[in-house]
Amino acid sequence: MTQRRILILSGRGRYEDPWHDHAATSHLVAGILGDLGAVEVRGLFRDALDDLDSVGLLVVNGGSGRRDADFDGSDDDWLSFHTRLAQWARAGGAVLGLHQAANTFYDAPEWPAVLGGRWVPGESMHPPIGPARFEVTEGHPVTDGLPDVEAFDERYCRLRVTPGARVLGTTPDDDGAAQPVLWVNEAHGGRSVYSALGHDARSFASAGHQELLRRSASWLLS
Repeated sequence: MTQRRILILSGRGRYEDPWHDHAATSHLVAGILGDLGAVEVRGLFRDALDDLDSVGLLVVNGGSGRRDADFDGSDDDWLSFHTRLAQWARAGGAVLGLHQAANTFYDAPEWPAVLGGRWVPGESMHPPIGPARFEVTEGHPVTDGLPDVEAFDERYCRLRVTPGARVLGTTPDDDGAAQPVLWVNEAHGGRSVYSALGHDARSFASAGHQELLRRSASWLLS
């Protein structure tokens, strides 16, 4: 039986920064999802999606870095990459966005609609990293029967969720207000899950976080 392909895009160049070790976290995710399919970790190069049609699940683990035509190509150079991703997702593709996925692809206008939300510069923020609790709600295969997740992580706050996305998890900000950090999105034509968890390796040591990732990937592949 042919295994389903799971492709993890790991941030580099214009889609990485000095604060997130995308290579390390991408390989941790690969280990967590390894029993669900044939997993490959691939750097975020412009040709990374050339074989996207054979992919069952695309995991985006990239961020926001240096946008400089002399460094890693211009926005126009990346246009075909983002067009390919959006078309595939809208045609029924499955996307799992991790942590900084809400803060990447600012050169791709369709990305927030695919992911189901966005980090908004100057508005979104996070308190200092530390032990955190992420509260989940029932009523969806991703979260049914899943206890609240505890992990050493950043608590992303004031993310902007698109209409049509369904919030399945929140975390309290420093004032106790619930902030959306986990959602599913099918409004664009495919299936997407976004989880704001995953700043560094310490987050992926959480058994609850690992189970959330496996549940998310299983639903996306179903």
